Amino acid sequence: MRRSPDVSPRRLSDISPQLRQLKYLVVDEAIKEDLKWSRSVEDLTSGPVGLTSIEERILRITGYYGYQPWAASYKREERPRDSPGPAEAQAPAGAEAGGRTSHRCWRCSRAQLKKIFWGVAVVLCVCSSWAGSTQLAKLTFRKFDAPFTLTWFATNWNFLFFPLYYVGHVCKSAEKQSVKQRYRECCRFFGDNGLTLKVFFTKAAPFGVLWTLTNYLYLHAIKKINTTDVSVLFCCNKAFVFLLSWIVLRDRFMGVRIVAAILAIAGIVMMTYADGFHSHSVIGIALVVGSASMSALYKVLFKLLLGSAKFGEAALFLSILGVFNILFITCIPVILYFTKVEYWSSFDDIPWGNLCGFSVLLLTFNIVLNFGIAVTYPTLMSVGIVLSVPVNAVVDHYTSKIVFNGVRVIAIIIIGLGFLLLLLPEEWDVWLIKLLTRLKVRKKEETAEGAADPGSGPQSKNRRARPSFAR
Repeated sequence: MRRSPDVSPRRLSDISPQLRQLKYLVVDEAIKEDLKWSRSVEDLTSGPVGLTSIEERILRITGYYGYQPWAASYKREERPRDSPGPAEAQAPAGAEAGGRTSHRCWRCSRAQLKKIFWGVAVVLCVCSSWAGSTQLAKLTFRKFDAPFTLTWFATNWNFLFFPLYYVGHVCKSAEKQSVKQRYRECCRFFGDNGLTLKVFFTKAAPFGVLWTLTNYLYLHAIKKINTTDVSVLFCCNKAFVFLLSWIVLRDRFMGVRIVAAILAIAGIVMMTYADGFHSHSVIGIALVVGSASMSALYKVLFKLLLGSAKFGEAALFLSILGVFNILFITCIPVILYFTKVEYWSSFDDIPWGNLCGFSVLLLTFNIVLNFGIAVTYPTLMSVGIVLSVPVNAVVDHYTSKIVFNGVRVIAIIIIGLGFLLLLLPEEWDVWLIKLLTRLKVRKKEETAEGAADPGSGPQSKNRRARPSFAR
């Protein structure tokens, strides 16, 4: 049926005052329940029996009456004729709502407690594995002075990422897939054609080189300076990631992160000044900063070229890096051995326990860092890296001749503060404004209540003290 042209449809802009009033509409709970059960999906198509006014239509759409068309399976004919009174209807509804609310609160609290518990476990695991691998590498170099060979040996263990992931998939997933099916599904991360030879050399090989450089520069720096300085300077990679993301990925500009980057650079300069700008310490600091830069470049290029990866895809990618290391990097330790740059007299002199312990700790650190987000917040994992700094400081205090002068302590605090500032979410200023606003409102309410109580106190006392003449 066509509408006549002289009759124009009623627009929502014509009823904007009514819409503003609906925002503050409060409906009794009994009326809500009554309307929810009395109005079903059939009312929408029942012609004159259905909704008649635009206000009721808007209430039905906005949900003020608790209307849920996807759950309205209760028909009007099936409703009992004798409906309970307002008091009787309100009590069961309130009890049911209270039961649901308490059950939801209990479930939320249990989920949050579980996530916090896992977060504490992940933080301790990240802190212990990172600090332990650093200290064990320092101990290894006393008998085995070959940082690149140690890097190559530890990177080969990356091959275990995908097998360990598949074991977890078989244990946890309801739909168990074969290794071949899971591998093909994860290979879609590289494109429609999967993992081809071209993709291997264009998308995997550059990251394998960056991975090797990051670990080699870090281990080589441990030979030059103490582990406390190495671990705290490596925390600057977070600032480098922000700067590269801002330049390359065009991420959102945040003033607080610029301040954090400035603090990181200032901490590097102060750390160099703490040792008196000796060549030995300057080289070590430069190696750590280079390692942090390679780590930041790895993360930014991964996001630029490959985007985000799921757990299986990340496990497959890290295993591919291990394969690349075995196939193409193995020749470098051999060349270094025969040129006597990294030489050892016999294989019996190699501390295999330290090498395997370092590789296991580094593998554990990377596993928790890549897959810990499944059980806790990513910010907590970053906090574990910061906590490794005081752990290394305590160990260095008792095992080496490190001098914690005022400049070094201030540099450590500045770099740690910059790292923590980089962990702030993008909407931290909005949350802070909301929190301050709530605190101001609560303070005003408490002030108003405090001002009202003294006024009523003397008044009531005067009334009580006044004698009553009328009996």
